[in-house]
Amino acid sequence: MQWLSQLDYWHWLILAVLLMILEVFSPGAFLLWLGLAAGAVGLMLLVFPDLGWQVQILLFALLSVATIVAVRAFLQRRPIETDQPHLNRRGEQYLDRTFTLHEPIVNGEGKIRVDDSTWKINGEDCPAGTQVRVTGVQGVVLLVSRDK
Repeated sequence: MQWLSQLDYWHWLILAVLLMILEVFSPGAFLLWLGLAAGAVGLMLLVFPDLGWQVQILLFALLSVATIVAVRAFLQRRPIETDQPHLNRRGEQYLDRTFTLHEPIVNGEGKIRVDDSTWKINGEDCPAGTQVRVTGVQGVVLLVSRDK
C-alpha cells in the first residue's frame, strides 16, 4: 500500500492512455470513460499536487461512475442513428415479409426457409404451401400469421 502514497500525475496519465488503448481491443465503449476519468485525475493532480492517494482513488471512482452514467443518459436521449437499424437483430429484417410454408405448422410450431437459413416459427396450424406473413420476433423465433 506504500506505493499508493507515491502516485503522481503521470501515473494517472499513463493509466488513461493504457485504458484508451485497451478500449481499441475490447467491445463496447467502457474503458474509454475510465480512461477519461483517469486523465481528469491526472490533470487535477497536476493543478493540486498535494492530493492524498485516498482522494485520488475516490476522485477516480466518482469520475468513472459519473462519466458512465452521463454517457448512458446522453445515448438514451439521443440514440445513435444508423443506416442499418436491424443489423444485429436479424429476425426484425423479416417483419411484414410473406413466405410460403414448405412444411406445415403443427401444434403452433414449425420451420420456414428464409433466404439462406431455416427459422423456427410460431403461429396457427397451417398446411404446407400456405402463405404466411412474419408479424413479430420472439428471440430467435419468428411469429407468423396466415397472409390474407
